[in-house]
Amino acid sequence: MHSSHSQPGVQAARRGDAVPAALLLAPFAITFLLFFFLPALETFYMSLTESSLTRTNAFIGSDNYATLIRDPSFWAAVGNTFYFALLTVLPLTVLGLVMALLVHHFTRASSWLQGAFFLPFVLPISVMTLIADWMLQPSSGVVNYVLGMQRAWFADLTWAMPMVAIGTIWWTVGFNMLMFLAGLRNIPADLYEAAELDGARGFTLFRTITWPALRPVVGMALVLQLIASMKIFGQTYIMTTGGPFNTTRVTLHYMYETAFTQSDAGYAAAIAVAFVVIVVALSLAHAGLVRWLAGRSLGNPA
Repeated sequence: MHSSHSQPGVQAARRGDAVPAALLLAPFAITFLLFFFLPALETFYMSLTESSLTRTNAFIGSDNYATLIRDPSFWAAVGNTFYFALLTVLPLTVLGLVMALLVHHFTRASSWLQGAFFLPFVLPISVMTLIADWMLQPSSGVVNYVLGMQRAWFADLTWAMPMVAIGTIWWTVGFNMLMFLAGLRNIPADLYEAAELDGARGFTLFRTITWPALRPVVGMALVLQLIASMKIFGQTYIMTTGGPFNTTRVTLHYMYETAFTQSDAGYAAAIAVAFVVIVVALSLAHAGLVRWLAGRSLGNPA
């Protein structure tokens, strides 16, 4: 009897709680709908048409995607993107970890080191590229002066992309440093104290405590950095404009040129959709890798 009367009251209370929750979620839902979901649908539809920036012409189905698969320029841009990722992902992860260990170890200078390592990350990309261009000038650059050379690095077929990668590493490594530093500060100090009582020192502490605890952070940093590297555009566009001979033209740069230089919005939309598929695949890999590394860090290899 009591439960039959209380059930409608409970349901009414739940409905009352749902109203504030819906109001809190409404701004996010509206923003997501207007600025992501609807533009994504429009982009996908545009990829199925022969369109320019000012008008939408005939519906052509999957013709743009069929052309994309056979387009050597697209695959060259994808290859350049993966090459950039290969040059940046692992160095950024390793250097970020080393910097975090230095900041964590040298407690007296930790604030100064943290600020010095993170400072380049807050610079706008235009400032970063100006600094890199100044340092790599053929006749007056610091790098050529130290090496005793007069090499035009950004005009060199072999060195253009590595130089873009080095500039990006200097610019963004501070973000990875903060991720690893947060992970280090979350490791309980009593674990180190107990290990030191057992005689563990130096690298043994890192191997038995620090590294297992940081495995999930390392996995997250690797995959997030890979996704960020796949989205490169500003560095190559400003530093090299895709040259020399398209050796630094990446996927987003090719999409930009297709849309705004060639005025082929339909084909550019197909490139964008293909790019989203790649990013989603990397995001799924991210989730799986982080779960696997978290299981390993807890001693469960499954």
